Amino acid sequence: MFKRVIIIIAILSVTSVITAQTRTVGLFSNDTSQTYKGYTLMAPNKYTSTYLINNEGRLCHKWSNSQYSPGNSVYLLPNGNLLRTCKISGYIVGGEGGRVEMYSWGDTLLWQFTYNTQNYITHHDVRYLPNGNMLMIACEKKTLAQCLAAGFDSSMFQPEIISNGYFLPDYVIEVQPTYPTGGNIVWEWHVWDHLIQDFDSTKQNYGIVANHPELIDCDGNGQKAKLLWNHMNSINYNARFDQIILSCRSNSELWVIDHSTTTIQAAGHTGGRYGHGGDLLYRWGNPMCYKLGTSANQRLFMQHDAEWIDTLTPGYGSMTIFNNGVGRNYSSADQILPPVDSLGFYYRAAGTAFGPSSVSWTYTATPASSFYCANISGVQRLPNGNTLITGGPTGTLFEVTSGGQVIWKYINPVINTGPLYYDDSIPSDPNNVGTYQNYVFKVHRYAPTYTAFTGKDLTPGSLIELYHTGVEREGTSILNTFELFQNYPNPFNPSTSIRYNLPVSGFVNIKIFNSLGKEVATLVNEKQSPGLYRVNWQTSGYSSGVYFYRIETDGFMQTKKMLLIK
Repeated sequence: MFKRVIIIIAILSVTSVITAQTRTVGLFSNDTSQTYKGYTLMAPNKYTSTYLINNEGRLCHKWSNSQYSPGNSVYLLPNGNLLRTCKISGYIVGGEGGRVEMYSWGDTLLWQFTYNTQNYITHHDVRYLPNGNMLMIACEKKTLAQCLAAGFDSSMFQPEIISNGYFLPDYVIEVQPTYPTGGNIVWEWHVWDHLIQDFDSTKQNYGIVANHPELIDCDGNGQKAKLLWNHMNSINYNARFDQIILSCRSNSELWVIDHSTTTIQAAGHTGGRYGHGGDLLYRWGNPMCYKLGTSANQRLFMQHDAEWIDTLTPGYGSMTIFNNGVGRNYSSADQILPPVDSLGFYYRAAGTAFGPSSVSWTYTATPASSFYCANISGVQRLPNGNTLITGGPTGTLFEVTSGGQVIWKYINPVINTGPLYYDDSIPSDPNNVGTYQNYVFKVHRYAPTYTAFTGKDLTPGSLIELYHTGVEREGTSILNTFELFQNYPNPFNPSTSIRYNLPVSGFVNIKIFNSLGKEVATLVNEKQSPGLYRVNWQTSGYSSGVYFYRIETDGFMQTKKMLLIK
């Protein structure tokens, strides 16, 4: 005789404020059967603390001793130290920076490096190299006289350049730290050394732009140049090829350069592993910038976060980019496979733009216009093939499957004054249209086996967001956090029940899936008393084994595994 499994779901009474309010921050969904298990490092851009959370949104570690908000990236190093950029100056709007810090796991300041004068400043991103040095993006002042001598057309400058009397092209420095303060610059690469222009034959850098895609046109993408000319916003390193990838927002391009050169070679056009000195080895996204394409060929639109996919990760050898979509009015997370051989040489047919002509994978929302981040943001391919996306302006972090299904969603609850209550309205940022004060530049998720965690205490603590006095809790968590289901006994049998609370008083949707992911049942709510629900699953016809049940309500979703024994 078949036994029957009865699943009882009891929604316990909570205060009226819970049923009347809607969650605005914190964890919204977590499909535990599909998410990549790990720890997400998050640095709210308006606050000085950096948080490490698990997939349930619980705080596992925190760094709070820095005096500066991020400017903008933070990373967890393999030895457990925190590497963070700092915002100490704002004379380059959109890329504030000027300082890099390193903290121990115990939040002791180990190193500080300030690179901030009236003539140069670091900004946006930093990368830790295998040799212990740091790659940093910086920009340098060039006067109007220098620009005109280099062949720039002053009519293509934004008024801010004319009024300030200078503009800011980017460059890259490699810093060898001298602990605990400062460092030696052991390598440099400058955009200014690799210019070409076809505006004035009497000035420097004159040539035929289309014949030299390895050089950077002073006319850029044909639009008026802004003060932060290239607006590089990410830097990533490929140890296999000894190459650097740069995301250049104003050009709507990613650039690849040779890191094997000396500083002298990097300023020229010969030398290094690939024989081209500091000239671009590869570029992609907007061939109008080197006059081998039209607007129809443009693929990137003021993007962020160009990265090579890590080894042992699906898509290795490809690049991921957060395509902000400025001008087309929707954002996407894109993956491309560059035309590169096993030695790091890039192929391009003469007279044509660099390939590929299209992306190999992309995520867009449905409809596409419902996900649009005009600035910041990031994308990370995870080891299980999922992709972690940062919707920066709204502080929205979410994980999608290769098929585009959103299986984890979390909204940063921290603004300039600290954590919000779970149901607070998120204030907008008065300085950025469409951006809110909980904005996040980008995040990264680290595997539980990451060496940084060896010997470290990662016991999950409280949630970051706050809760009103009188809200019922179970332990230290709000009862609507689905990971707190209590199942007695386990494996499932006819007497098993599940208890949980939700900040809603309405419909709860429960579906059962088999181990292959096929939906096998939809359960019907049977209201027993105010707030109490009983759901029966008639299991005749179902074999013993592993099943999954998914609960959805009011924007929340959670999937859990159960074992059916008959």
